[in-house]
Amino acid sequence: MALPACAARALGPPLQPERGAPARTTCPRRHSRVEAELAASRPGSVAASVRAGPPRGVSRGFNSQPLPDEPLKASSSLAGAARAPLFALLPRGRRRRMHDLRRRWDLGSLCRALLTRGLAALGHSLKHVLGAIFSKIFGPLASVGNMDEKSNKLLLALVMLFLFAVIVLQYVCPGTECQLLRLQAFSSPMPDPYRSEDESSARFVPRYNFSRGDLLRKVDFDIKGDDLIVFLHIQKTGGTTFGRHLVRNIQLEQPCECRVGQKKCTCHRPGKRETWLFSRFSTGWSCGLHADWTELTSCVPAVVDGKRDARLRPSRNFHYITILRDPVSRYLSEWRHVQRGATWKASLHVCDGRPPTSEELPSCYTGDDWSGCPLKEFMDCPYNLANNRQVRMLSDLTLVGCYNLSVMPEKQRNKVLLESAKSNLKHMAFFGLTEFQRKTQYLFEKTFNMNFISPFTQYNTTRASSVEINEEIQKRIEGLNFLDMELYGYAKDLFLQRYQFMRQKEHQEARRKRREQRRFLKGRFLQTHFQSRSQGQSQNPSQNPSQNPNLNASQNMTQKLIPKLIPNPTQSSGQHPSRKENRESQRQNPGQEQSEGSTSNGTHDYIGSVEKWR
Repeated sequence: MALPACAARALGPPLQPERGAPARTTCPRRHSRVEAELAASRPGSVAASVRAGPPRGVSRGFNSQPLPDEPLKASSSLAGAARAPLFALLPRGRRRRMHDLRRRWDLGSLCRALLTRGLAALGHSLKHVLGAIFSKIFGPLASVGNMDEKSNKLLLALVMLFLFAVIVLQYVCPGTECQLLRLQAFSSPMPDPYRSEDESSARFVPRYNFSRGDLLRKVDFDIKGDDLIVFLHIQKTGGTTFGRHLVRNIQLEQPCECRVGQKKCTCHRPGKRETWLFSRFSTGWSCGLHADWTELTSCVPAVVDGKRDARLRPSRNFHYITILRDPVSRYLSEWRHVQRGATWKASLHVCDGRPPTSEELPSCYTGDDWSGCPLKEFMDCPYNLANNRQVRMLSDLTLVGCYNLSVMPEKQRNKVLLESAKSNLKHMAFFGLTEFQRKTQYLFEKTFNMNFISPFTQYNTTRASSVEINEEIQKRIEGLNFLDMELYGYAKDLFLQRYQFMRQKEHQEARRKRREQRRFLKGRFLQTHFQSRSQGQSQNPSQNPSQNPNLNASQNMTQKLIPKLIPNPTQSSGQHPSRKENRESQRQNPGQEQSEGSTSNGTHDYIGSVEKWR
């Protein structure tokens, strides 16, 4: 194999094999390896001097000194020229690996040196900064003496400990929630979990006067009997979410069976093949799509007991429930839903036994749907059922001639519809508001004595909230839904008053239980105390009671109260004094009997309350 010119000049004349050395082979790699070994074996050769240094491909580093027996190199170019011949004799792959290894070693030494010096400089500067801060803070104490080395080390240890604690805290709780919770725990008490979801004030000024019966809604719902919950689902009020809570998120002895891929669930009573819930997700739209109050009151009994004879039908209690929403938000949400192609053509609108005619209820569009309609066109249609939908669906339409607008004047019709909707809403077993999800959950649980598994979630960002409207359009929407606006104000006032009434009642019940528990514990303490005092007197009969008047008075009181606190079994067996003897004793000692009577009456009242609590 031919060597480069520079390598040939550096090696000098070709190496001659010694006597006894193996003959030259024809393999170039083996020949090069043999020549390298022969050159390294010579004591005065350049390869021997290189071999005496560090391992191949490893430099001595930056601060290493040359060996004593190694001659100083004139320059790096001479050293490179000396090592070049041997480096050129190696195979190409090994040369590349040795080059990479040497470069990595040099970079690693450089990084370690830079890191060491950087940390030393950082520690030195940190020490000066901490010393300056310490001198500023503890300036008046400077006369005591300067900080010595031990104090510096102690201060540095404290600072490092604080930094370590901060790092551990960030690792355990990386977000800001834990820090905020800790600050709230030290600054203020825990907030009410049922506070206003709309961030308004917890207390409000009621506008309507409701009776105790209107505020106290507690239904004796017997799920094992024949009672039935009927859910009146108004469009775009969050009824779908609430309906799912009823079939999937409620604690029952026999939960509803919901299969994957099916909207309807089977909600049977315990031990019966009969449903306890009449809603979209349990029985489907059995009375039509989004049936209103007029349809449900006439349809539900016939659907549930239609196959039975009228004489064999049980006396059921139909508990109607519904969800209301802010009229403007509900109106915008329905418009967005109609834009996507919703028509609700399957709605029957049955009233007084018949659906409305096309003249009584005209359509606002001519095609298959009203998709893509602008908001102005949606508001301009006079026959749009979205206008005052909540009042219409909660009122009794038979009072105004159903959908026939010629029965009575419009003003009178609106008044009758609004009063009917308010009355039906007030006498419903339960109604909730979309804007108050947690309060809705609380009132439902207290009304029906049924608990949900997981709490409700308040979603303040909806499709309606993403619609940006100006003040003029909002005023027009409120004008188109003026009946719904008045009904929602009435419903919100009643809803919040019911919530506050139930919360106050719950707090009063908790205080009453704590008071009775304290009375019971006090009675137990007095009974134990009197028993121990009576046992002590029986053990020391020789003590003169006249020497200690306080002890004598306490003994008299103990003798009076022990028979009241600890009933005598002989008295319970029927050995009571006669009325005549009692009267004679009252005549002889009227003052003593009065005092004893007052004491016994108070004790009897006290013990009676304790026994009642037990």
